[in-house]
Amino acid sequence: MSTLGERIRKLRKQQKMTLETLAGTHLTKGMLSLIENNKSNPSMESLSYIAEGLKVDVSELLEEVSVHELREVLEKAEMLFNTGYDELTNEHQQLIELVEPFIHKLTQGYESARLLEMYSKCQYHEKKDGWESLINRAATMYEQMNLTTKRGDIGLFLAAIPFYNHDYQKALDILHAERAELEANPLWIDPLSRLNYDYLEAALLFAVGKYEDAIRVMEKAIEFSNKNKIFNQVDDLYRLAAFQALMFEDEEKKNYYLQKLLAYGEFADDEDSKVFIHYAEIHYLNSYKKMYEEADRLYNSFSIRGTEKKLFTPFFLLERGKTFYGMQKFEESIEKLEEVHIPGILHHPIDLSIFYEKDAYIALCYLELNQKEKALVYAKIALDNINDMPDTPYKAFIKETYAKVRRD
Repeated sequence: MSTLGERIRKLRKQQKMTLETLAGTHLTKGMLSLIENNKSNPSMESLSYIAEGLKVDVSELLEEVSVHELREVLEKAEMLFNTGYDELTNEHQQLIELVEPFIHKLTQGYESARLLEMYSKCQYHEKKDGWESLINRAATMYEQMNLTTKRGDIGLFLAAIPFYNHDYQKALDILHAERAELEANPLWIDPLSRLNYDYLEAALLFAVGKYEDAIRVMEKAIEFSNKNKIFNQVDDLYRLAAFQALMFEDEEKKNYYLQKLLAYGEFADDEDSKVFIHYAEIHYLNSYKKMYEEADRLYNSFSIRGTEKKLFTPFFLLERGKTFYGMQKFEESIEKLEEVHIPGILHHPIDLSIFYEKDAYIALCYLELNQKEKALVYAKIALDNINDMPDTPYKAFIKETYAKVRRD
């Protein structure tokens, strides 16, 4: 933490003022130097004069942590916190170490609330104790400042905690409670925040198997997004809508939403949207149409940056393994499928169910290779993983595979 003298010197240098300029007619250059070096304490009259020269309140100079200092810390913290998934290494721990010395001094103001929010979230991700009380402090501070959108962001995070632990109904209940509290506040009018809640609600309704409710919320959100020309969440909504249509084999709707997503990708120059479209088409050919040769041609005809990203690579590896199985390249299929690992960022049961198919396909490959004991081991792994997931075509496929392996 900086001393009074250090804060004065830092502010003076930030404003490119010399000692002589700040000292003016009230102080000598030597006296100001002593103050800055903590060798002399200024009177309240001198402190008021210095604050006036620096164009800050006296209270800011007296604070152990100045607003300027917090803003510098906040800028560094935001850069660490917003590191993308593919680039993420130890940024959460770095943020914790950066903010830790200031924690007990974060008492008021936006900078304090935001630092507390990010610090507590990183504590959670790093599995450290004490994050709940800190994020509640941040929430209270946002409420006191009437920053309802920022308070709403904390509500989304609180709902996401049980989601990460695969307690999807609890996550949905918390989201509904948080949303009801926000909607009771007339100041909560931010349409972007509303869309964030809509998207998570739709995703959670899918997670608990309430597909009709999920579709209703999702389609209403897409309509709201288009009407208000808000595009920040629209790509996620289109992905959700396209995958819902894909699961129910509604090819017309699937194509419609993928075209919408393509238009968004072109408009926003969003490479991830193009990669998702590429993946969704291959997945549809493999899992629903059983058109493995066509899936192979489609895979080899595209060259899109991003398919090798940390998040996307396992999805494409899984599809290649499924394609090889369908093309009766069983050894190649097993080799490819054994490389598949579920990304740590995935917690939605439909995403997990897709990946749990991996072991079912390995089982089918071993069955074709007349290695029934191995086939049964992998089929049982898939069945155990899928048991607690909602009913989907993926769950049905795994159950059918297990029955086939036991029967043959």
